[in-house]
Amino acid sequence: MRRETRTLGDLTCRIVSPENEPPPSGIVVLCHGFGAPGDDLVGLADAFVQMKPALGARIQFVFPEAPLTIPEVPGGRAWWPIDMMEMQMAIMQGNFREMRQSVPEQMPAARDKLNSVLDQLGEETGLPISRFVLGGFSQGSMLATDVTLRMPESPAALLIFSGTLLAEPEWRELSPNRAGLRVLQSHGTVDPILPFEAANWLRELFADSGLDVEFIPFQGIHTIPLEAIQLSATLIDEVLSPLE
Repeated sequence: MRRETRTLGDLTCRIVSPENEPPPSGIVVLCHGFGAPGDDLVGLADAFVQMKPALGARIQFVFPEAPLTIPEVPGGRAWWPIDMMEMQMAIMQGNFREMRQSVPEQMPAARDKLNSVLDQLGEETGLPISRFVLGGFSQGSMLATDVTLRMPESPAALLIFSGTLLAEPEWRELSPNRAGLRVLQSHGTVDPILPFEAANWLRELFADSGLDVEFIPFQGIHTIPLEAIQLSATLIDEVLSPLE
């Protein structure tokens, strides 16, 4: 597959595309987590294609780089600032439930930047958002979720790897508009960064709103398990089937 790094909208993006024409018939956009470099998830494109080889001939994979640097983490990027000490204290003191109500101050700006990427991809390929799968890991999955819920129409699917519930009043109001959307959500049962309980809050909100959620709990920490990668490849293959 062909690889390049270029600016889409307002963000630097790593792009993995089919080697030959015609243009892609579907696009997968995955956003990395807090503190990771911009190329953190690029290897998922190879994993998906290895599991479903037909994807390599028709799907473009796009990995946007978050706009903010993190001075204390060389090479690390962020979609919005996070006070890790505050978050860990909330977990230790049993107050994490209260954080589900919060809307990070810079999340709307991050949402605008991701939408600028999606807009340019749509213009370049002529594909509607219904031919996009959105997702990400940790903070990146929170952003992808927020963008998905606010779109005028649904993407093909949403992939949430080790995500959590934020902006609950807003997400709860918006989620019924995405009824029927296929969601694949994975989370470690001993995740020390984002509690497993919070993943269940998000799953329940989606299920109550009529979204089609496949939930993958796994014995592990803050990571993406092989099972989730395998099931994601299958989901991408199904929802971004070849155009007639």
